[in-house]
Amino acid sequence: MNPSDISNTLKDASLDILQCIQCGTCSGSCPSGRYTSLNTRRIIRGARVGRTVLHDKDLWACTTCYTCQERCPRDIRIADAILAIRTIAVREGLMLQEHIRVSQLVLQYGHAVPINDATKEKREKLGMTPVPETVCMYPEALREVRTLLSLCEFDKLCASQTPA
Repeated sequence: MNPSDISNTLKDASLDILQCIQCGTCSGSCPSGRYTSLNTRRIIRGARVGRTVLHDKDLWACTTCYTCQERCPRDIRIADAILAIRTIAVREGLMLQEHIRVSQLVLQYGHAVPINDATKEKREKLGMTPVPETVCMYPEALREVRTLLSLCEFDKLCASQTPA
């Protein structure tokens, strides 16, 4: 995708980042930015001026807490824009290796954290059932999750990924 197309795609989705005045409120209030190199303002500016942001690893550091969006003086839907940029990146086949792995786990187990034997043993020692109330406990539910993921072509989308 052409970098300038990102801004147009966002605008078409009513995510007009061109209204951003680069005040820095988003970056200054970002909880993830305190612990990572995430600079929300830089990502939005990059998308705004047509810089390729799809390969930016910080794009994936956003936890979508929506603090930036709630505090934006221009009411720009920043977190929604970041999610939309991520969607574009995924459709372009760009995803962090960690996200590819999590997607594979969701496809295999129905959620991102598989329950291994060590975890089952710890749960039993704590007086809990070995398997939590997830799709792991209900094979039919896991089949339904896989069917849904297949119907929306999540499985194909994940298979087409290369690490960003």
